[in-house]
Amino acid sequence: MTDQLLRGRLARLLDGVRPWDEQERAHLATAAEWIAGGAPLYRTRKPDVPAVHLVSYFVVLDEIREELLLVAHRKAGLWLPSGGHVEPAEDPWDTVVRECREELHIEAVPSRVAGAVPFFLTVTRTRGQGRHTDVSLWYVLHADVGSVTSFDEGEFETVKWLSLPQVLAEPGDTLDPHMHRFTRKLMAAGASGGAHT
Repeated sequence: MTDQLLRGRLARLLDGVRPWDEQERAHLATAAEWIAGGAPLYRTRKPDVPAVHLVSYFVVLDEIREELLLVAHRKAGLWLPSGGHVEPAEDPWDTVVRECREELHIEAVPSRVAGAVPFFLTVTRTRGQGRHTDVSLWYVLHADVGSVTSFDEGEFETVKWLSLPQVLAEPGDTLDPHMHRFTRKLMAAGASGGAHT
């Protein structure tokens, strides 16, 4: 697929994300400008080349219990959703499918909340060594609490399921900086199955 077609496909994905607040509206505008501007989109060398690159996050939701799975990410030192860098020319949903198998050892099942399209978007400067900016598409997957029985222990110290109010009660400095905003958007959408059209 040509670079122009890839950028067009990503722009359409962004067009489908309804901004939750002014911060997400601003991040969507920043990301759209970055995609249209011709800068490199994909990470080509760990951890920070190019300085801005595309990521697919996937938040695993038990739609019946309304609980989210968070992972204790070793390098980031934070509780995060699972996810990974989008490979050159890879569809971001294919990144979700690949990373879900690698990190959580389960198949990626789209949630009723969002389907197989991004639900949320963030543009975030990372912490620690090799600082860079992640343009992150957040997908929502469905899995039962009991279905995640193992995970990539090289990348994560542990994993935990939290109810949506429990996520909001977690200190912000222990989570992805946008986790509370994502959770509020998910609650407003009806986490247990409100259609996202």
